[in-house]
Amino acid sequence: MASPKNRVSKMRKRQRVASLEKPILAEVSTCPECGAAKRTHRACPKCGAYNGRKVLKSAE
Repeated sequence: MASPKNRVSKMRKRQRVASLEKPILAEVSTCPECGAAKRTHRACPKCGAYNGRKVLKSAE
């Protein structure tokens, strides 16, 4: 098992952890069917459309 050769400073450790906690804002887009905000490459939670066709049953 690998063991650390040198101590990792507080700054270096916190920078590594902070990069994992940042929200990914670029993954939010608008649905072309209903105009609601949705994550990219996923079906719309409002209308259930993905890639121009219905894939999920909508609540409406």
